[in-house]
Amino acid sequence: AAIGFTALYSKLCDRMEQKDVFYACTIPFLCFFAAFAFVIFPNVGALHPHAFVDKIALALPEGFGAPLAIVRNWSFALFYVMAEMWGSVVASLLFWSFANEVTTVDEAKKYYPLFGLGANVALIFSGQYVRFVSSLRANLPPGVDPWGVSIKYLMGAVVASGGCLVSIFSYMQRRVMTDPDCFDQEKRAAKKKKKKVKMGLRESAKFLVSSPYIRDLAMLVISYGMCINLVEVSWKSKLKAAYPNPNDYSSFMGNFSSATGSVTLIMMLLGRKIFKIFGWRKAAMVTPSMIGITGLAFYALTLFAPFFEPIAASLGTTPLMLAVMVGAAQNILSKSAKYSLFDPCKEMAYIPLDQDSKTKGKAAVDVVGNPLGKSGGALIQQILIFGVGSLAAATPYLAGILGVLLFFWYKAVNSLAAQFEDAMEASEVA
Repeated sequence: AAIGFTALYSKLCDRMEQKDVFYACTIPFLCFFAAFAFVIFPNVGALHPHAFVDKIALALPEGFGAPLAIVRNWSFALFYVMAEMWGSVVASLLFWSFANEVTTVDEAKKYYPLFGLGANVALIFSGQYVRFVSSLRANLPPGVDPWGVSIKYLMGAVVASGGCLVSIFSYMQRRVMTDPDCFDQEKRAAKKKKKKVKMGLRESAKFLVSSPYIRDLAMLVISYGMCINLVEVSWKSKLKAAYPNPNDYSSFMGNFSSATGSVTLIMMLLGRKIFKIFGWRKAAMVTPSMIGITGLAFYALTLFAPFFEPIAASLGTTPLMLAVMVGAAQNILSKSAKYSLFDPCKEMAYIPLDQDSKTKGKAAVDVVGNPLGKSGGALIQQILIFGVGSLAAATPYLAGILGVLLFFWYKAVNSLAAQFEDAMEASEVA
């Protein structure tokens, strides 16, 4: 799906203005989420081909169980793909493409950390909204589908906020982007007149592979995705063991989202100081350092649980709950570093590039790199589980792999920092 969208996005960028690409990518997502909540999910019994899959399963080996499960529950699989793509396409690609278009590097150092403030205020409120929906689900009368009610509330909120997003973007295009006091109209006209270089998917792939700058950006994104996935899956296995009740689990995740938003707000304010005092290179190293320190601490707690039993007892808890809390702290700190420093660093790096590298390079890095990082981490874990028998037994290997990934992440940061400085000097001369 990510590769397919990258090809589609490349075609749209060749044939449409950037503002029209925004509408063409955002509105279909919102239509799907509304349709899923109010049309597809209430009728899954009729839409899912259970009888057909049961018949096919009799003729196929047991190894086909996973792909058959996807076919059997195709609407849920499609929703998962669209939900994953929403974050990569809208929250990352489209928003930051627009920000990069209207912001200079000097402005970005001041304002990019602050752009996340609004997003993380929303994260705090969305976490509490999830808790509110969970409480509604727990108190529904018999005979009412609790998940159906939850999905309508949740997707209703997504569609409403998406409508606000499209409306604000439209207002900015009509009133802000055309205002000479807000935006350089000569620069905007020059961008419109510039002939776009059209490249197919193969040409775009060759272009990206041949660019060390884009490769290093991709390494940053893939390394983050793989590192966070390696730790997060292990943490969530502990979390499910601590909260087997779905309502308790959902309520915990609501509080977790709110805590992530609160910590990120503080990190956003610190981020401006870090950029100002230490510069791009040091700011870009904060996120891998945070993931490395907290991730290895979580793995140590998991591997040496008997050693920490007296400590857990003195705190009035169990080793399992202590691992859950440490893992939660790891995720909160890592994600707050990502939102406040990693994302602004990554987006600043696109600013001195030419327009084709910005649009097509960013599409490949964000839309393909993000899922590739997550799926790469998942693949590593599946291979290890198959080889050693369980996720718990694979923990020492996961800790070692995390260290290797962090090494390549640091290497990419140093390489990209040098190229970014050269690109900035070249853009200032031009």
